[in-house]
Amino acid sequence: MAISVKLNVFEGPLDLLLHLIDKNKIDIYDIPIVEITDQYMEYLHSMEKEDLGVMSEFLVMAATLLDIKCRMLLPKEINEEGEEEDPRAELVQKLLEYKMYKYMSYELRDRLGDAAGVYYRKQDLPEEVMQYTPPADPQELLRGLTLEKMSAIYQALIRRQENKIDPIRSKFGRIEKEEISLSDKLLEMREYARTNRKFSFRQLMENQHSKIQLIVTFLAILELMKMGHVHAQQADLFDDIHVEVVTDPETWKNLTEFADE
Repeated sequence: MAISVKLNVFEGPLDLLLHLIDKNKIDIYDIPIVEITDQYMEYLHSMEKEDLGVMSEFLVMAATLLDIKCRMLLPKEINEEGEEEDPRAELVQKLLEYKMYKYMSYELRDRLGDAAGVYYRKQDLPEEVMQYTPPADPQELLRGLTLEKMSAIYQALIRRQENKIDPIRSKFGRIEKEEISLSDKLLEMREYARTNRKFSFRQLMENQHSKIQLIVTFLAILELMKMGHVHAQQADLFDDIHVEVVTDPETWKNLTEFADE
């Protein structure tokens, strides 16, 4: 059955084949190669006066279809796995890929059309609002730090503290409970910050004399970071953390409101 088509409707031989498959309602995985080849050749006859550069692409596909048509008439070929090879398999794969990209282009074209109708209002915030900066940006204070990094440093400090304990002498003497609160440690850190505007977090922790001192000092640094009084920064993974005092210690308020738990 011959059909009448125009060249300018199709972008290439694969586009024409998809048109013929859709028009005849053919299963793309089971192409009747004789019928499609006849319709394709009928289309080529209407191209005799068209551009030869464009026509050459269609002629290559015509040769491919004729080759598949001939192979379909021959006995089935068996591959290395003992399975019959379908001469149409490669053509079907090309058609599926072309169809996928074709519909992707339709989706992109629709999105481009939708975007053309979207307009954005220019920013018109008051100058006072534009110049405002929050007193402390938690994201800036914690840049480069993660819970994993802080935990790794804390665990390393704990191990160092434990290594300093004499396994024999530590068993002698009387063990007394050490009383220390977070509010006391915060006041102590304020005194420390008055003379040390930038210090090593690792060195600060190593100067503590017990595990409870390590824990409370660690919590005090986190609380001061949360208040925006200090800023911690680490250059590379596993490097020391440098703590910098960013506000005047004389202005630190509400340091004694933490009750002991």
